[in-house]
Amino acid sequence: MTKIFYDHQIFSSQYYGGISRYFEYLMRGVDKSNELDYKLGVLKSKNYYIRNEKQPLNHGIFNALFKSTADLIKRNNSYCKYLLKKNDFSVFHPTYYNPYFLKYLKRPFVVTIHDMTYEALPQFFLSDDPIPYYKRILMEKADKVIAISETTKQDILKYSKIKEDKIEVIYHGIDLSPAVYEDVPNLPDEYILFVGARWSYKNFHMVVDAFKILSSKYPNLKLVLAGGGSLTFGDSEYLMRNNIVDKTIQISATDEQLNTIYKKAKCFIYPSLHEGFGLPILEAFKNNCPVLLSNCSCFEEIAGQAARYFEHHSLDSLVAEVEKILLGEEVKLDLIAEGNQRLQLYPIENCIRKTNQLYQAFS
Repeated sequence: MTKIFYDHQIFSSQYYGGISRYFEYLMRGVDKSNELDYKLGVLKSKNYYIRNEKQPLNHGIFNALFKSTADLIKRNNSYCKYLLKKNDFSVFHPTYYNPYFLKYLKRPFVVTIHDMTYEALPQFFLSDDPIPYYKRILMEKADKVIAISETTKQDILKYSKIKEDKIEVIYHGIDLSPAVYEDVPNLPDEYILFVGARWSYKNFHMVVDAFKILSSKYPNLKLVLAGGGSLTFGDSEYLMRNNIVDKTIQISATDEQLNTIYKKAKCFIYPSLHEGFGLPILEAFKNNCPVLLSNCSCFEEIAGQAARYFEHHSLDSLVAEVEKILLGEEVKLDLIAEGNQRLQLYPIENCIRKTNQLYQAFS
C-alpha cells in the first residue's frame, strides 16, 4: 500500500484557508482509497479543517508546550523530522515551501505550487523574503511539481528552469454537494463583497475607491469584507480617508457563514493582480453570487464566460461593471446560470483522483 506523508507546515500557520482546505480534501480522498494511506505530521494544530484528525498532543494538558505559534511550529517541525527519519512512508507531500525536510528525506516527494505571485510581482514583497528561494529549491528537488492551473504552469516555466515534463497540472476543485448555510448577524440588505486578504497585490484599495463612487449613487449599498483578519491600521485609515467607515463591515466568518454572505451579495469582486487559481470564484459560483474579476493572470482560464471582467488598472471600468450587475437583473441571472454551469468543471473528486494517480506512480 502506498502511504503518503503530509507535514505540518500549513496546518501550523492557518486556522482557515484555501491551502489547508486543499490538503484536507487530499487526505480525505486518500482515506477513501483502497490502495493509499496517509500519515499527518501534526502533534497539535488550531486548524479548523483537521480538527477531527488524530493529533497526539491535542489535549489541554499539553497547552503549556504550545504557548505561541513559534512553539507550535518548532514542536511540529521536530515531530516531522522524527517521522522522516523513521522512513515509514512511500511519498512525501509538504504542505508549504519550507525545505527543512530535505536533509532527512529518503523517499520521493511532490510539491504543489499554488501560485507564482512572488516571482511575477516582486515589487509587492520584501526583497529578503525567503519564499521564492524556498519554492525554487523545492521545485528543483521534487520528483513531481503540481501546478494548480495552466497559468501557474506557464508561470513556473517563465520564472524558473524547471522542465515541462516535471510539471503536472491538476486543477483545484470544490465539494459540489449542497452548501450548508449559517445565519450571519447584522448582515446588511444590500452589499458588494470582497473576500480574503487585503494587502498589496490583492488590489483592495481599488475596491474602496470604486465603492466610494458607488455609495454616493446608491446610499443603501454597503461593502462587506469577509475574512482576511481584522482591519489593519492601514485599512482603517484608508476607509476613513474615503469616508466609508460607516458603510463597511468586516466579518470573520465560518465556511457556513461565508456561504450565506456569498448568497446574499449583489456581487463578489476579485480585483487581485495575480493568483494561481482563485478558489473564491468557485465558492461564489456555488452560492449563486455574480462574479466580477480583474482581467489578470488565471481568472479567465478558471471562470471563462461565467464572470464579468474589468480592466485591472481602470477605476472607471470597475465602477461600470458593478453598475451593470446592480442595475441589470438579466445580467445577474445570466451570470448565476453561467456560474452554475462552469462550476461543474471543478468537482473536488477530479483533483483527488488525479493526485492519487500521481502518488501511485511512485509505488
